[in-house]
Amino acid sequence: MKTTKQQEERAYDYWLSSLEGIGDKTIRKLEKETGLCGGKEIFLAKEEVLQGVLKEKQLATLLRRRDESNPVREYERLTKKGIRYFCIHDVEYPQRLRDIPDPPYGLFCKGRLPKEEKLSVAVIGARECSEYGIFVAQALGRTLAEAGIQVISGMARGIHGIAQRAACEAGGVSFAVLGCGVDVCYPSQNQPLYDKLLETGGILSAYTPGTAPNASLFPPRNRIVSGLADAVVVVEARQKSGTLITVDMALEQGREVYVVPGRLTDRLSDGCNRLLKQGAGILLSPEEFVRELSEIFPQKAVFLKEQKKEKSSKALKNGKNSKVKENQQKTKECHEVNIFEVSTVEGSQAAEENKETSAERNWVSKENWKVGSENEDLRNYRLKNLEEQLDFYPKSIDELRNGMTEPLSYKEAAAALMRLCLTGRVVQAGVGYYCLKG
Repeated sequence: MKTTKQQEERAYDYWLSSLEGIGDKTIRKLEKETGLCGGKEIFLAKEEVLQGVLKEKQLATLLRRRDESNPVREYERLTKKGIRYFCIHDVEYPQRLRDIPDPPYGLFCKGRLPKEEKLSVAVIGARECSEYGIFVAQALGRTLAEAGIQVISGMARGIHGIAQRAACEAGGVSFAVLGCGVDVCYPSQNQPLYDKLLETGGILSAYTPGTAPNASLFPPRNRIVSGLADAVVVVEARQKSGTLITVDMALEQGREVYVVPGRLTDRLSDGCNRLLKQGAGILLSPEEFVRELSEIFPQKAVFLKEQKKEKSSKALKNGKNSKVKENQQKTKECHEVNIFEVSTVEGSQAAEENKETSAERNWVSKENWKVGSENEDLRNYRLKNLEEQLDFYPKSIDELRNGMTEPLSYKEAAAALMRLCLTGRVVQAGVGYYCLKG
């Protein structure tokens, strides 16, 4: 097989990364003090050039491996296993990682790398999590996936794996950063998730293939989890935990940090509540979080909006929203409808703005809804269609909206759900979540 210049350079970079006893810091020091750049230049360098920088044992290892190795052939064997290697000098190396303190010199990858132009969110938390943590992690992973946001985590037991599994099940993209080789599934019970991530996203690691999991490897791994993300969300964490180490790294990297609040008496929420006291962002609902991200990262948010528009267009072409066509004229006539919105207003302002009569507190204001059988039918159809999306498992407002044949805006759907709650058939299961009354 003919080797390109890029493949050859990657082969020598891979050789350098695989040297025992020579880590990222040593390689950076070697390049800085010798002026050499990349594995090939170091491979071809004279011994006396390397001697002043490397320790005696490190130099002996490098010279021995240089005599024994064929970097190009070794890299070919690596790629045949479906594993790629990206050095920090490589143009494809993630820019997010390149910008953090102490970036990994190289990154091994099975599957593909996260896209730079798309928003990425790291979801982290306790391994031994509560039912509440499971519920939030599932909702968060699902909502992020539906918004087109890449989910980054460590594929660990608990919050990590739960969020990633939910993202994959929702048809989203997720990436796992391992504290072992990319060809090692850890924990082993997450093999189905590992396989799914290879289909939809990727498996990443700074450690050479075949490296077994070790407790000392996970803290350095965590800087890559946060480094690949635009924002980090913590779902349940004890006062002293590896999760908080990741948060410290995220803050050092300049990442946005959000925390899911918990009960004062819940030890699994001690770390979360402490972070909130220190000024971390509070996550009240996955949907609100996504909207806030779109304001913080407007350029990437535009991409999300376009993606949603494209998805809706495809659904129409496939005939999934045939009812929409039947009601297009009705919708056009009623596009100025003002749905009752609930807002919190403080003090006297609240008293002044809440003087509406009971007749004015209808789901649809009669002043802004053209009276007629067609319009009334349309209103009832929307309400019934929304109720049909509900079951006994809590669903978010956005999840319910996406299932409708004639979608409502977020505020319209929220108001309609409140109206359904008044009937006694529907209950609010949490902030932004609703289900049928059991």
